[in-house]
Amino acid sequence: MPLGFLKKMRGEKPEEEYLEIELENEPQRTGKISIIVDNINDYADSDRIQKRVREGNIVLAKIRELKDKDMEELKRSIARIRKTCTAIGGDIAGVSDDWVVATPSYAKIERQKIESKDIE
Repeated sequence: MPLGFLKKMRGEKPEEEYLEIELENEPQRTGKISIIVDNINDYADSDRIQKRVREGNIVLAKIRELKDKDMEELKRSIARIRKTCTAIGGDIAGVSDDWVVATPSYAKIERQKIESKDIE
């Protein structure tokens, strides 16, 4: 870059420099997408969900037990998973009162309500 500046000062056209960056953390997919069904029974389970999403898996997690036991702990767990999803470019959404889905960067959750007449 400094040489390009000197060449520009002399009226010469600087050579363009490129640096190729390889993404090491990007999971390698072989054509099949893994969807893991899991449970969140306490706050510590959010570690396992985070790890699986970072590995490139879509996680469908049942939250019923924790919801019935401790709503504040559930909110903390979901917030923790949401931070991880946001950091890796993924997504998280509630599927029903008892389920959430967390995705890595290659999957997007569509948030459109489906009318019953649209299903037919």
